[in-house]
Amino acid sequence: MQTFNISNQLLSITIATKGAELQSIINKQTGLEYMWNADPAFWSKKSPVLFPIVGGLKNNTYFYDGNTYHLNRHGFARDMEFAITHQSTEKIIFTIQSNEDTIKVYPFHFAFSVVYELKEQQLKVSYVVENTGNEIMYFSVGAHPAFKVPLVEGTDFTDYYLQFNQTENAGKWPLSKDGLIEAAAIPSLNNTNQLPLTKALFYGDALVYKHLASDKISILSDKTKHGVSVSYKGFPYMGIWSAKDADFVCIEPWYGIADSVNTNQQLTEKEGINNLQPKEKFEVSWLAEFF
Repeated sequence: MQTFNISNQLLSITIATKGAELQSIINKQTGLEYMWNADPAFWSKKSPVLFPIVGGLKNNTYFYDGNTYHLNRHGFARDMEFAITHQSTEKIIFTIQSNEDTIKVYPFHFAFSVVYELKEQQLKVSYVVENTGNEIMYFSVGAHPAFKVPLVEGTDFTDYYLQFNQTENAGKWPLSKDGLIEAAAIPSLNNTNQLPLTKALFYGDALVYKHLASDKISILSDKTKHGVSVSYKGFPYMGIWSAKDADFVCIEPWYGIADSVNTNQQLTEKEGINNLQPKEKFEVSWLAEFF
């Protein structure tokens, strides 16, 4: 695994070739690091890229075209070595392609790229999926960045809150002990645009939302001017997560979702699955702003 850097006057970003995973986001003027430190006592990753599935499959298994396939939670991209297919001062592109190993668990030919691009105090992250095969390709893709909370010294986890850019009345979709989406939502956001952060909030696993009114979530505190905003226009699903008692919060825009407890495990009928015609491309982006 190697790491590569892009930077501008305000930000310095480090990304690993393994999984095209963000490793560090530093404000060059304040020295502030925004990313979680990957303490293995809690969670040893920082920002895995989720492809070609998001979340878990029932029994790690799906059916397609009369065959049975096995994929682990969040798919294989996060464990693969990416090649750099473009690099400049403020932009870098990492790419993987289907191979003998991927075909065994995911029978589609593809090229998948993760694009990181800086503009002032924003980082734009794009996912580009290309169907290089001759049949319709079924896939999901998503983000999983872990931002450090508390962000600055002298503040605590509970000094921070999530702010949505719209008033929300959304239930959260609980996860079963096997990581599957339960059949019904339970109350969560009730006519509010704020969610106070506590460690206990995540003791029942991730907060999973479908079709929020908001397309921007910020991590803020009344005790500091520093924070993070994640904009995710077009993403239909959102996960918000922290490992038990860890000092981070993941804001996870998803184009896909874990299997439901009622799934029939047919890939073509999976909730949130996307399909792509031969030789076509799919592209989606999220933006993170650091202040």
